[in-house]
Amino acid sequence: MESNPITETAVVISEAQLLEHWQGHRALTRKMIEAFPEDKFYNYSVGGMRPFVELIMEMIDMADGGIDGIASREWKSIDDSSHITRNYPGSKQEVLAIWDRVTAKINATWPSIPEGRFQEVDKAFGVYENPVYATLFYFIDNEIHHRGQAYVYLRSLGITPPPFWERA
Repeated sequence: MESNPITETAVVISEAQLLEHWQGHRALTRKMIEAFPEDKFYNYSVGGMRPFVELIMEMIDMADGGIDGIASREWKSIDDSSHITRNYPGSKQEVLAIWDRVTAKINATWPSIPEGRFQEVDKAFGVYENPVYATLFYFIDNEIHHRGQAYVYLRSLGITPPPFWERA
């Protein structure tokens, strides 16, 4: 009998391990924010890439609105979830405070996610239709991608970034 990996429900990692994996990436991204010079945080760019603050605010928007949508099955639109079009916090410390608030929110909300929810297909932010686990993978992949840009920024500024494997 041939198996169909799309519809099988075999567990590779637990939901708790998935949360730990996501929060490990978030911990490393937080270290990157801390390492970034305040005077470059809002305006430094290489090769036309966006400044780091924009990348971080995008990650915050995805995680903040994303955990709500995953848990409640009710998604705000991209425009309603976005800090990108609003004023940025005035300092890197304020951004870190928002980051920490979202991290705590993820931890507090995670236990309320219904069993089997990650296998359901949903339309994240009213746009992206996928199984919920794939949407969460996208959040993580997007964060890794933008963190990679920050590694380039820090190296170009002569700053040694935190090792990419340190997630605690």
